[in-house]
Amino acid sequence: MIVAEQTAPDYGVRPTCTALGLSRATFYRRRRAGGPPRPSARRPPRKVTEAEEQCILDALNSDRFGDQAVPEVYNTLLDEGTYLCSPRTMYRLLKRHDEVRERRAQRQHPAYHKPELLARGPNQVWSWDITKVKGPAPWIFYHLYVMIDVYSRYVVGWVLNEHESGGQAQALIQTCYERQGIGPGQLTVHSDRGKSMRAKGVLDLLTDLKVQRSYSRPHVSDDNPYSEAQFKTIKYHSTYPERFGSPEDARDYFGGLLDWYNTQHRHSGIAFMTPEDVHVGRAEAKRQHRDEVLALAHAAHPERFVKGQPKARPVPQEVWINKPAAPEAAG
Repeated sequence: MIVAEQTAPDYGVRPTCTALGLSRATFYRRRRAGGPPRPSARRPPRKVTEAEEQCILDALNSDRFGDQAVPEVYNTLLDEGTYLCSPRTMYRLLKRHDEVRERRAQRQHPAYHKPELLARGPNQVWSWDITKVKGPAPWIFYHLYVMIDVYSRYVVGWVLNEHESGGQAQALIQTCYERQGIGPGQLTVHSDRGKSMRAKGVLDLLTDLKVQRSYSRPHVSDDNPYSEAQFKTIKYHSTYPERFGSPEDARDYFGGLLDWYNTQHRHSGIAFMTPEDVHVGRAEAKRQHRDEVLALAHAAHPERFVKGQPKARPVPQEVWINKPAAPEAAG
């Protein structure tokens, strides 16, 4: 304080107090009083005693109130005819003892791991999902189940039902497995965590067939990207109707549309081949044919190809669901 009084005339009160870490109000108050005030020995009348403070903390941390919020504790005690202190005082004491946090006993969500699946050829990883399609009235929906091969994007099976059920999913998986000639331990089936996907019959079937199962994390649509993208492709098709008149009407439509998707739709993710080309092994022959056509075009007019003879894009050799990040190089 003496240093502040000596230097203040030369440098000003504000810079001096800032440099010394002193409040200007304290500086002026002590200068008017002629020096630092004498500490008062009298305890503030509203302050709780140490015994009362310990009693409040014991109540808040007791087995009875340990998982309740402060307002609940306060009002419960009032109903029982007990007043310890105000809720604000309870919060202040908890903060002083570093106990201001979530006090209620809450269920901890399990740690869900990000699925990382790799397919280097057809019938190694399948992905499936269920989407609703509109029926003849606003409250009527049909359920479309679609199983696709992740590597080729080929629809290996589908079914449309009026109700969602694990039994229907079980029948679809069994049919696709037999139709594609899958062997034990060859396949992984990926899906989200819907009730049909985790039905007991579906889990038992996958175990019996020795098919590995994989699930998306809750509320993470990116964990099942191929099924989501496939549904978007078919629902945004120019012929997709506003509603279907009956289940039979919907089955007839999706039968034609999914056949188009497999045999005519050129998919950007597989070098603009059709899913059927990749699934049955025709993609490489088609790529070579494209190269031959490009070579003839280049030979006829080389001046039009400033970067040399173009090459047809090959089908990716690896298809991932959540490809792991490459490890950083050691510095």
